[in-house]
Amino acid sequence: MEETRAPETTDLGALVGDWLDWSGAAELLHVSVSKVRQLIREHQLAAAVPAPGAGQQVPAAFIADGQVVKGVPGVLTVLHDGGYDDREILAWLFTADDSLPGRPVDALRENRGSEVKRRAQAMAL
Repeated sequence: MEETRAPETTDLGALVGDWLDWSGAAELLHVSVSKVRQLIREHQLAAAVPAPGAGQQVPAAFIADGQVVKGVPGVLTVLHDGGYDDREILAWLFTADDSLPGRPVDALRENRGSEVKRRAQAMAL
């Protein structure tokens, strides 16, 4: 499904909105910065550079109540296994889909992740 891939020009900074640097993510998750790095490496979290000159950051929407939002790691793993990179995954998760309705990330945050996971699996094929 090549048409679902985000071009390099996608403005993730504007699309995602609120970002956390790794220390901010670590603070909200009550873990060390090295643990955040590990979570990103293991596709439990995703990170990207939201604006030129900024370091890698994590979307704030991925963290709620001191934990990674349920469903995020599974969707990230499925899409990574399907060949998508973090920028492409973030663009998809934060782009509104009228058939969902809303953004996939919001569905995950609202515990409506089944359809998001199904779509991710279909994209990864």
